[in-house]
Amino acid sequence: MVTEEDLKKQLYDQMMMQQQQQVEAAIAEISAKILDRQARERLNNLKVIKPELAMQLQVYLAQLYKAGEIKNIITDAQLVVILKTIGKQKEFTIRRK
Repeated sequence: MVTEEDLKKQLYDQMMMQQQQQVEAAIAEISAKILDRQARERLNNLKVIKPELAMQLQVYLAQLYKAGEIKNIITDAQLVVILKTIGKQKEFTIRRK
């Protein structure tokens, strides 16, 4: 027997999934606008290999675009530089004293 709580949870999960899909679609649309063909190919390859990093990159690019920081189409070489920057942000060291 399905309870009211189960139905509420299902509805909530469906709404969250739909919202997630809308956000991903908006980010993908922005990526298509600001990346040249080779950069899009690199991003698609990255999605296969490291989907989390690809999503992080897309979100970062979308934020830059929304803030007006991106004026021109991003080339593959520029995308590589951005990827290196994102990679460096993840690095950290532990120093023992």
